[in-house]
Amino acid sequence: MPSWREDVRKVNIIVCVKRVPDTGTRIRIARGGSAIDPEGLRHVMNPYDEFALEAGLRTREAVGEGEVTAVSLGDAQSEETLRAALALGADRAILIEGTVTHDGLATAKVLASVIEEDRAELILLGKKAVDDDQEQVGPMLATLLGWSCASAVSQFELEGGHGSVRCARAVEGGTQYVRLPLPSVLTITKGAFEPRFASMKGIMAAKRKPLERRPAKAVASRLRLRSLELPPERSGGEFIGEGAGAVPELVRILRDEEGLI
Repeated sequence: MPSWREDVRKVNIIVCVKRVPDTGTRIRIARGGSAIDPEGLRHVMNPYDEFALEAGLRTREAVGEGEVTAVSLGDAQSEETLRAALALGADRAILIEGTVTHDGLATAKVLASVIEEDRAELILLGKKAVDDDQEQVGPMLATLLGWSCASAVSQFELEGGHGSVRCARAVEGGTQYVRLPLPSVLTITKGAFEPRFASMKGIMAAKRKPLERRPAKAVASRLRLRSLELPPERSGGEFIGEGAGAVPELVRILRDEEGLI
């Protein structure tokens, strides 16, 4: 990607972040089988949203002027996620007080209703949330707003005095480059935007930064989660030998017993 242009003007960016269970936490299913047991469950900012936040912060820093606003839909516990975003460098935060559902369109509608009230040229989200793995909200949000959109963006830069954005997209077998007019919605994947660590100064400053609370628009979820189940236990392995001497037996098993070759 070319270097940052020096003629871009002030940029206002919204980064949507989500509170999700830590992927390193052991997940247990609650009674009833349709929810995760919250007991002892640690939550973090969605890792892909960390990439999006880092992208927003670097963009503001490169331009030299602007504002990064972190936005999250959830209950009071999501305030912790927003404070983490503020500690990393976001200028302000908005907590949309409402219920998070598995319906990506319902989430996009709630976000759109709030984001329309804030002037922004760029909305960044993680490519997906690690708890539902849907990759839906970003493109749906762009469609509702009538903005351009690129998904799975690994790197991007503003161009044309802030009239467009050039993106590198991670696609199978290579990288695709696209140029979009602003305003735009980008979903960010792993690539150039390795998240930074919060400094002690940033953590202390986060306590003084503005965190606004807004009620969520009433949007009914049309998706119902019926049940959850853990993946089946893996069966034990079979040791058939070592080195080249084990190859004939391995081939026989794959051919005669498993029918794979």
